[in-house]
Amino acid sequence: MYTHFNSSQSVELAVPEERVPIQHYLRQPRRLVNALVDRTRTEQLSDDCFRLKMRPLQFMMLSIQPTVDMRVWAQSDGTINLESVACEILGVGYINDRFTLNLKGKLYVDQSNGVTYLKGKADLEVQVELPPPFWLTPKPILEATGNGLLKSVLMSVKQRLMYQLLSDYRRWASNETELTSTDIPQILSVEG
Repeated sequence: MYTHFNSSQSVELAVPEERVPIQHYLRQPRRLVNALVDRTRTEQLSDDCFRLKMRPLQFMMLSIQPTVDMRVWAQSDGTINLESVACEILGVGYINDRFTLNLKGKLYVDQSNGVTYLKGKADLEVQVELPPPFWLTPKPILEATGNGLLKSVLMSVKQRLMYQLLSDYRRWASNETELTSTDIPQILSVEG
């Protein structure tokens, strides 16, 4: 029995004023990935592709551990795009062979009334053929449980975005400002 789950999550947060605009920070997808997911659970596959190993998830009586390959790229205006390109479910071969995951997300900067905001949206969709023991469970219960699980995954990512990303941005911006201010005397002495 194929079942379809989905969830969406939006985010809008005010960005503290720093000397280096957040658009410059967002042009570095690796920093964003590290802010959103624990570094011990990520592997960089290419310049714009990352393998994310999620923590084990409980779905009714199943324990599954998704591993998702994500393409993350920045546009010239600083908009970040995320898109799943592959997925593997560790632990349950039956599910892995009958599972598709589609994640699309966008994060961008919006300025309004002198305040800078990060805004974004993520859509997560899963289609899976559940093993025979689940066929006796009413479909509305399966869908409510699956949708709730996806919502909790997206909420967890949103929480990390709100705290880790802004904290990392502040750290990065202060380091960039320090580098720039220490480079100026060297440039002046070389030119003089």
